[in-house]
Amino acid sequence: MFGCVLPGKPVLTNLQQVDETHAVFYLGHPAEINHICVFLLGTVPFPDGYAATVHMHWPGRGFQLLGMLSNEKPSAIFRVRGSFSGAGQAAFSAAASSDPSDFNAMLGLAIEPLAAVQEQCAAGTGASSSALTKQLDPTALAERIVKHLFNYLSSFATSGSAVTPETYVPMGAITKWYESFLAKIKAGGTGFLEREEN
Repeated sequence: MFGCVLPGKPVLTNLQQVDETHAVFYLGHPAEINHICVFLLGTVPFPDGYAATVHMHWPGRGFQLLGMLSNEKPSAIFRVRGSFSGAGQAAFSAAASSDPSDFNAMLGLAIEPLAAVQEQCAAGTGASSSALTKQLDPTALAERIVKHLFNYLSSFATSGSAVTPETYVPMGAITKWYESFLAKIKAGGTGFLEREEN
């Protein structure tokens, strides 16, 4: 029912069914994973009113919610690099460098009622909420949001005349930024704001 691709690797076929509603992919060399693509194979759709949450399990960190798949959204690409805290990353990297084959990450899929899946994703639990929302105070988060807006709008700025050296931005650009920003928040929480700082 599910497929998984890591960039530069062949399609993973090692899906292990845990029970009727849970399955996992075992992922070797987790320190090398930056992005992961998960998709429905198209052979068996979800039953009406059901979808799947997608979770990543890092050694020593447990499962973290990445997002969801549904019949309306049959595939998704998740950035997983940087979705765990710095302290965990240091320990994880040290352990992985000793013998990467001994430390597998897992990609977990849980089939649940659509309403429950949407609620979990909206709550932004696990990796979706990111260490950013746990570590940043509201002022720092607001600062990153404003910086994101400024960087986006800078590409639309036009200069005034020689008489008025002011810069102008079309109102439509602000609307586009707002819609795009909300879509990113809904899809994966605020983690993208932290990644843009790197």
